[in-house]
Amino acid sequence: MNLACSTCPVKETAACAVLTPEEREALAAAGRTRVLKRGEMLFAAGDEDAACATLLSGALKVSSVDVEGNEQILALVHPSGFIGELFSPFAHHDVVALTESRLCTFAKVDIERAIEDYPALARALLRRSQADLLASRNLLELTGHASAEARLAALLHDFAAAASESSCHLARRFELPLTRGEIANMLGLTIETVSRKLGELEEMGAIRREGKRGIALTDPGLLVELSGRG
Repeated sequence: MNLACSTCPVKETAACAVLTPEEREALAAAGRTRVLKRGEMLFAAGDEDAACATLLSGALKVSSVDVEGNEQILALVHPSGFIGELFSPFAHHDVVALTESRLCTFAKVDIERAIEDYPALARALLRRSQADLLASRNLLELTGHASAEARLAALLHDFAAAASESSCHLARRFELPLTRGEIANMLGLTIETVSRKLGELEEMGAIRREGKRGIALTDPGLLVELSGRG
C-alpha cells in the first residue's frame, strides 16, 4: 500500500517531520505501509538488509534470545519511533509487534540514500538514536538499582507518556501493550511481584485497573513521584 503523508497520524512527530512537503512526498514514493498482527515479526536477528520503518500505530518490542532460549526485552517502540539498523549488513535483534501495528516501511538502501539527500533527516535520526540510547541506559539503571515499585511506576509512566497526544502531560487512560510476564521479563521481576505491585499502586491511589489491560491514572502526580521521572 502506498503511503499517504497527509493523513499520517505521526506526521508532526516522526523523524521525517523535518522534511519539506515536497521532500516528504519524494521519500514516501519509495515506502509502503505494512500492518503486523500481534506476535508477528518485522524482522529477526540475522536477517540481511532488514527493512527500516517508522511506527504509525501500535507497539513493538526489540528483543534477543539467549542460548537457553530465554527472551530478553531490550526496548519498546512507540508511535513515531524509528526501527532499523542503518549501515549494518544484518539485523542484530528481533522486532515483534506487541499489538496490531501499522508501519511505514522502507528498504534500507532508500533510507541511506535519503540521509545523503536530506541532511535535516540525518540530524533528526541522529537525535532519535541518541534519545533511544538514553532510554536504554535509563532502563538498565532502573532494573539494576530501583525498587520493584519504582520500576513498575516508571514503566507505567512511560506507557502513559507514549499514549498521550501531547508532550506536556500523560494520557489519563491507556492499554498495557505487554503481558504481566513480559513486564516481569523487562523489569527483572517475577510475575507475582508485578501483580502485587500493580495492586499496591492501585491501593495507593496512583492508578486504577480497568479490565484485562486497561490502566487509568487517578493521580498522575503520585505516579511521577513514585517513578522518579519528575
